[in-house]
Amino acid sequence: MAFSLPPLPYAFDALEPHIDAQTMQIHHDKHHQAYVDNLNKALAGTDGENKTLEQLMDNISAYPAAVRNNGGGHYNHTLFWTILGTGASAPTGDLAAAINEAFGSLDALKEKMSTAGATRFGSGWAWLLVSDGKLLVSSTPNQDNPLMDIAEVKGMPILGIDVWEHAYYLKYQNRRPDYLKEIWNVINWDAVAARYKAAR
Repeated sequence: MAFSLPPLPYAFDALEPHIDAQTMQIHHDKHHQAYVDNLNKALAGTDGENKTLEQLMDNISAYPAAVRNNGGGHYNHTLFWTILGTGASAPTGDLAAAINEAFGSLDALKEKMSTAGATRFGSGWAWLLVSDGKLLVSSTPNQDNPLMDIAEVKGMPILGIDVWEHAYYLKYQNRRPDYLKEIWNVINWDAVAARYKAAR
């Protein structure tokens, strides 16, 4: 069964002024759509056609680079859209307690993730993930993610920040750290908390 592009769960301009509408439209409708289309092409006629994204990620080393790159792109962006939005602006409850236990404070987590994103050479992602019940921060190159069997740090991602230039260049140009500072204004912590609960 072919994969399809999930609709954006809010308007293109919902994250203004932190992420501009034009970037959101191009990022979702063009970039993410291309990952979906290319993934379907790469899987056509193979056993991967009947697998879920998570199953593909878990055994990604068995597939060609086109599946790794486009499957990762589809998984990562599908997660990314859901953890952005206009939900809770700060974590509460179990997630807040886990963040404080793992990092000391929410500000410390933001700094650690922003550093992971800013220091990722070239394109990639910064992640907050659950591994063995604990919260960790990591980064991956290109469209890799912590679910992949080839990941250096494995776990269930609950928050991912896209640091490919197409995610920020129209508004921030080469100022990736500025983008990484602003994106915290549009993290939907309700969605992250739901992912945290499921991951545990």
